[in-house]
Amino acid sequence: MTQRGHITLVTGGARSGKSALAERLVLRHAMPRIYIATAQARDAEMGERIKAHQQDRGQGWRTIEEPLDLAGTLRATDGQGVRLVDCLTLWMSNCMGSADIGALTVTLRQQCCPVVLVSNELGQGIVPDNALARRFRDDHGRMNQAVAALADQVWMAVSGMPLRLKPMAESPDDPI
Repeated sequence: MTQRGHITLVTGGARSGKSALAERLVLRHAMPRIYIATAQARDAEMGERIKAHQQDRGQGWRTIEEPLDLAGTLRATDGQGVRLVDCLTLWMSNCMGSADIGALTVTLRQQCCPVVLVSNELGQGIVPDNALARRFRDDHGRMNQAVAALADQVWMAVSGMPLRLKPMAESPDDPI
């Protein structure tokens, strides 16, 4: 029986340091690094954000841009190295309400190589003022819960600081 690949979820608010934390976690693995980008440059500002992320990452990453078929991309890249998915929030937004979270969780359970997933934490803000935004927030929260439940590790980035949620740290001094 093949052992399942290590699954890690990194969550946090906007500009919390979650992508940088996820990249550090990927660098712990001595294997090729694959960055699965779900963002789409639909305007100049988003294009600049994408460029900044690429520059921050530096060399040594193979990038696959896949805004929609995340489960298929994970299946296609399994066995090729550790994958970083950045991010589940944009993937869910890109799918416009048709994100197949069940297919994602089934695929994650079948992976042989490690996967690190980044997702925003949306549930700590105000309740949105319209039904569509509330539905997105609620569906997103359920997705994060489903991925966290199957993950081996769950981290939260807060003000640039890592907080390990799963498994619980042995002591407050337990390093990342």
